[in-house]
Amino acid sequence: MSGAGAPTTIADATGLTAVIVAASWHDTVMDGLIDGAQRGVRACGLQDVPVVRVPGTFELPVAASRLASRYDVVIALGVVIRGGTPHFEYVCEAATIGLTKVSVETGTPVGFGVLTCDDEQQALDRAGLEGSREDKGFEAATAALVTAVTLKD
Repeated sequence: MSGAGAPTTIADATGLTAVIVAASWHDTVMDGLIDGAQRGVRACGLQDVPVVRVPGTFELPVAASRLASRYDVVIALGVVIRGGTPHFEYVCEAATIGLTKVSVETGTPVGFGVLTCDDEQQALDRAGLEGSREDKGFEAATAALVTAVTLKD
């Protein structure tokens, strides 16, 4: 995990609408990602952004697709931790392709806050928790909002 080179751009997104759609697996990691995303939207001038929960990362694209028609920005958060079967690859690929498709087809920026990790420690290191090395929820939120502001201008 590098963390090096990550942009720190914040934009004034006042007046835009956003929603956080988050998977439910791995409570501690997800709590950190959601907290980070909420900090990110507040840093960009938004308040009271709703959080919609879905069962897992695989369900993020369908929820994001529906929500993209109602919000200016969708912030998708999830975590997939490698196990002993190919399930990891299937879920990661489906989430990545699905969320990309939502963004491109709707024109709605989708913040990609899906952690794809080899083990739980890697996820904790990226979750924005106290002691984490990275804050991927914050990064996903601000990236989507900066993109929305850029496209609006």
